[in-house]
Amino acid sequence: MRIEKCYFCSTSVYPGHGSAFVRNDAKVFRFCTSKCHKNFKMKRNPRKVRWTKAFRKAAGKEMTVDSTIEFEKRRNIPVRYDRELVQTTLKAMKRVSEIKKRRELAFWKNRMAIARDKHRAHRKKKLEDAKSSAVKLLQPSTTTTPKTREKIRVVSKSRSALVQGEGRSMGMEID
Repeated sequence: MRIEKCYFCSTSVYPGHGSAFVRNDAKVFRFCTSKCHKNFKMKRNPRKVRWTKAFRKAAGKEMTVDSTIEFEKRRNIPVRYDRELVQTTLKAMKRVSEIKKRRELAFWKNRMAIARDKHRAHRKKKLEDAKSSAVKLLQPSTTTTPKTREKIRVVSKSRSALVQGEGRSMGMEID
């Protein structure tokens, strides 16, 4: 049983699931859902669509360089069936998946620790800025001179402009 990878989002496509698109040059594109197929037809870049594995790897949210990833690569060399080879392969696959999970967890913990440190530093800086601005506001300034108020002259309108209906024309004149 061959488990394919979705061309767009890199999830597993099991036999009998998903859809395939064959281009004129005989290149086969497999998709897990119609969502991936539609995004492919819209010519979207998987590295810019946030829910794909390509985006997660490009943004540094998943491991990109690790020896356990090499085991997932497709090998198109036919091998004669051997019962012992299959058993050892299955054992190796289980062991590799355990190692991969452990490494991913360590990678995730390290990434979260870095993010937490950045967040703490940002909060600390914001708090210091707020404190310094509050201190500046509370301290009386000795260098400034007291402000004098200037009188503003307002031109008063004529009485006819203040009384309703006088001095204005609405377009209709009454005789």
